[in-house]
Amino acid sequence: MGKPFVSYRVEERSFVSYVKREIHLEVIKARFTEKQVASIDIIVSELTSNLIKHAGSGEVLYRTTESAAGAVFEVICIDKGPGMSEPERMMVDGVSTSGTLGQGLGAIARLSTESQVYSTRGMGTIIYSRVSSEPVKKKTSDGFRIDVKALCVSKPRETVCGDGFEVVNNNSTTKVFFGDGLGHGIHARDAVDCARNFFLGCNENDPVDIIKAMHEKVRRTRGLVAAIAVYDKSTSQLKICGVGNIAVRLFSGLQLKNYMSYNGTVGLNIPNSLKESVFPMEKNQHLIMCTDGIQSRWNLAQYPSIFKYDNTILAATLYRDYSRGNDDASVLIAKVS
Repeated sequence: MGKPFVSYRVEERSFVSYVKREIHLEVIKARFTEKQVASIDIIVSELTSNLIKHAGSGEVLYRTTESAAGAVFEVICIDKGPGMSEPERMMVDGVSTSGTLGQGLGAIARLSTESQVYSTRGMGTIIYSRVSSEPVKKKTSDGFRIDVKALCVSKPRETVCGDGFEVVNNNSTTKVFFGDGLGHGIHARDAVDCARNFFLGCNENDPVDIIKAMHEKVRRTRGLVAAIAVYDKSTSQLKICGVGNIAVRLFSGLQLKNYMSYNGTVGLNIPNSLKESVFPMEKNQHLIMCTDGIQSRWNLAQYPSIFKYDNTILAATLYRDYSRGNDDASVLIAKVS
């Protein structure tokens, strides 16, 4: 589940054909039909051409993931252009501000399993599209449901990402792991992969116990900083424990709570007196975690209605505006609904 996104900078029109070809070659390896591959080709073509036409340049993030439920393709188009005054209206076929037929954004919405556009005048636009090979089943729940989305991007010119995450669900709990291997590159990824593999097989439900056991498991690696969040649906509580510089913020309506992680490095040195922090679970509560590749001084007040959108949009917005550009950069967002 914790697969990172591949990043392409699109600086001019000559970049478009290269990006389209690379994504096409990746998509045809997955379990998509020819019709679905053709739809993805059109979506990517429209996104990249609009990026050059309206913003001049930007960034395209994509990934293809597969599970027993089928294949999923996700693409995020990011720019710092002039933005749109009516982004939802621009997703309707026949609407254009540049004298064209106005079929680009409408085609993206029509061919996607899900798509959203978030745009702020003077700050830029984020467009998210997802195509699933199988029909998406609506998730139903009598109690709390935890929706977790993450955006992990490697350091520029690195081929692997040293950040990672994983989510484990069972009847009474949802457990979330978010980690950043020391440094970047293959050795950082090895540390995170070791921690993720342990986390997937771990039966503990206490975040402190998970951190302590993970610390022993990854001792032979470079080490990592990590945060563990456990949603206990039976008690309606969220429990958090973190070690190292993972920024953790919890939003409940207009109320913001910052969680301060312990100093140390998982696998090298952690405090003996770790304790969990406990928060009540509430509907529409957002837990946001960022690795140190994201600057810490961000403020969501500048993004009107951002919580109404898919969490991928929010993660991409923070990445666009606060990525340091010299390290792996990752944002994880968990929403209670």
